[in-house]
Amino acid sequence: MANDLIRQQKTITGAELLIECLMGEQVDTIFGYPGGAVIPIYDALYDCSDIRHILTRHEQAAVHAADGYARVTGRPGVALVTSGPGATNAVTGIANAFMDSVPLVVLTGQVSTDLIGRDSFQEVNIFGMTMDVTKHNYVVMDVKQLPRIIKEAFHIASTGRPGPVLIDLPKNIMNAKTAPETLEKISIRGYEPAPEIPEETVAQIANRLGSAERPVILAGGGVVSSGSSDALLDLAVNAGIPVVSTLMGIGAFPSDHPLYLGMLGMHGTYAANRAVHQADVLLSLGARFNDRLSGKIKSFSPESWKVHVDIDDAELGKNIPVDVAVHGNIRDLLMKINPLTGRLTAAEAWAKETTRWQKKVPHFTAEAGTLCPQEVIQLLHKFTEGNAVVATDVGQHQIWTAHHYKFKHARSFLTSGGLGTMGFGLPAAIGAAIAGDGSPVICVTGDGSFQMNLQELMTAVDYQLPIKIALLNNGYLGMVRQWQQMFYKRRYSSVQISSPDYVAFASAYGVTGLRAQTLDEAESIIRQSLEIPGPVLMEFNVKEEQNVFPMVPPGESNDKMIMDERN
Repeated sequence: MANDLIRQQKTITGAELLIECLMGEQVDTIFGYPGGAVIPIYDALYDCSDIRHILTRHEQAAVHAADGYARVTGRPGVALVTSGPGATNAVTGIANAFMDSVPLVVLTGQVSTDLIGRDSFQEVNIFGMTMDVTKHNYVVMDVKQLPRIIKEAFHIASTGRPGPVLIDLPKNIMNAKTAPETLEKISIRGYEPAPEIPEETVAQIANRLGSAERPVILAGGGVVSSGSSDALLDLAVNAGIPVVSTLMGIGAFPSDHPLYLGMLGMHGTYAANRAVHQADVLLSLGARFNDRLSGKIKSFSPESWKVHVDIDDAELGKNIPVDVAVHGNIRDLLMKINPLTGRLTAAEAWAKETTRWQKKVPHFTAEAGTLCPQEVIQLLHKFTEGNAVVATDVGQHQIWTAHHYKFKHARSFLTSGGLGTMGFGLPAAIGAAIAGDGSPVICVTGDGSFQMNLQELMTAVDYQLPIKIALLNNGYLGMVRQWQQMFYKRRYSSVQISSPDYVAFASAYGVTGLRAQTLDEAESIIRQSLEIPGPVLMEFNVKEEQNVFPMVPPGESNDKMIMDERN
């Protein structure tokens, strides 16, 4: 193999060494877009049969695709972009991964070291620009440091609280000659990803749970990233504790389980918000308590004894005051606490009561002759039997998917939570499909979000990926329109959006395009799309002014939910 020949050479280029180091980290896929500063790297990739390069149509999409790959696999996704505009185009994807704690290693090209700081062609200080949206970043100034930097980058990205790491690669460093070498072990002074949780803390939490009458477990994205879903299920079922989730925690606990009350927060379910508001013990696992989750801070779960467990100690007590702050690995805590926690007999009536609440919501009214977006999501769940990986964009369709698709497994719901990035869905679905086993990946999007990165349909075509795009077309930027309707007296400012003929658009890309305007048509095209190999675009012309309910008005406590148009 060509790689064996490289290893036998006395000297190799920095770019060839980079590829060797990536293979040492078991990297099998890179998402990227070439340019002048990274030509040496792409030249080295030409001879590498062990790493597959996925050519996207935009650098932002390359990072989102690496993000989707990472969310599905749990391993760091890798993106490669050129200097200047290639690097700046990647920033949104990097920030998105940072907010959602997704492990990425982003490789950016850079001008030669002797040209840095001279306003050279396609030069930007991407190191400085991304300091606030990366877990760590590097500029490689000496080719001999490359093995250490690559090893550290993957370690940092994937341990502790996962996140993106950027490595800036000057062109002359990639062309420099060096001896072939890799690094087996690293030691980063001061970096301790997960301290041991004290036994007395575990016992304290177990004892308090044991005496609770209205306990609730809040599952955040940390449950997913720590691989703790099975341990969470054991605790909830054995003790009989109701579970709510954040948006990022969806899938951490089976959505169709009787103890699952739904999503908490601004667009959470009636059952989840009411249960947390009335809880006497709240065990929060890997959630950040951001403003969309907690609502009015002073009235958030006012009667509960709060435990906050997180791998990142900076999150503890940052947004919500808690009684016990636990810095450590969620799985470590659950594995220790499960043997100490039996059936909570005092809470049995509470569990029965809360599980009756969830049947009332989320509410929507189907109308004859129109297609409701919620009905589309329910059909997608029905025909995939809840087993698909689902990626969404951002807006009303995102929340409808969270409510109406019943996720059975962790790492099956890919969405932009913290940053709320329109245009995330399709490239994330591409990353998921590349990582998948050939099963269909569903991309739920809106007419606004889809037009942010619709060029990536060509990427799906090139690699014949089994992505089924469910485009909910209501002619509006729906979530903004809803806010303008509810809080700005229906002053609809710049929210009506025009679209191309999506069926014709799909055809131009060589993709089957299908359209539905009724429930029967929707059922028919979903069935059809799942039988067609490769990508399919389904356009659903849905009711224009359908709103997401329940909704907690901004600045209100979570028990002040607007349930429907009549509130």
